Amino acid sequence: MDNKIKFFQKKHIWLIVLYIIFYLAGFALLEQRKITQLHLIHLPWDDVIPFCEYFIVPYILWFFYIGGVAVYFAFFNKNVREYWQVMLTLGIGMTLFLFVSWVYPNGHDLRPETFTRDNIFVQMVQMLYSADTSTNILPSIHVFNSLAAAVALDKCQALKGHPVIRKSAWILSGLIILSTMFLKQHSLLDVICAFALYALVYILVYAPGEGREPVQKGQNAGIQRIMSE
Repeated sequence: MDNKIKFFQKKHIWLIVLYIIFYLAGFALLEQRKITQLHLIHLPWDDVIPFCEYFIVPYILWFFYIGGVAVYFAFFNKNVREYWQVMLTLGIGMTLFLFVSWVYPNGHDLRPETFTRDNIFVQMVQMLYSADTSTNILPSIHVFNSLAAAVALDKCQALKGHPVIRKSAWILSGLIILSTMFLKQHSLLDVICAFALYALVYILVYAPGEGREPVQKGQNAGIQRIMSE
């Protein structure tokens, strides 16, 4: 246990690089494998949500948003505990996504076959569709990571005096979550499952250290010590 505690007292940023390689390789295998039976994800409410190409902007901003949050907590925020909380949250959620996609091949047929308008935003959506298949969508990683980033920034002690940043994070996360449905990239079920998955990971990563004394007995004490600076 002491060795584990010492390990979590440093950031070990090299683990981020290793995990990125692992995740990208795992996702590439998922996208390239041959699927004999694909489970279609579809809820009646999906047909009510209209397609809106303008949501491509927050959808694309997601890549810079998550990358920026990771860089901030890795290199600029000195709180080691907060670093491990956000990195473990992202890592657990993305790994579980790979596992679910592997054992439960899934996809959707929500994308429009034709577009009523032709503008730069529609062209960006078409590029997105050609680069990203409509498979491996449950739960939505766009949604899960957006929630993880917003909560991490909102709980960050160094940003307590910067309400604009924290509120902006929630607004951007909200727009990203909406974009997954308005761009027909995800079903509402993907979004719901992402919220449920994040709730479970939050309980695992954040809850043990909330509303408790710094020193405790039993298993919770060990978790709290590991997640402390």
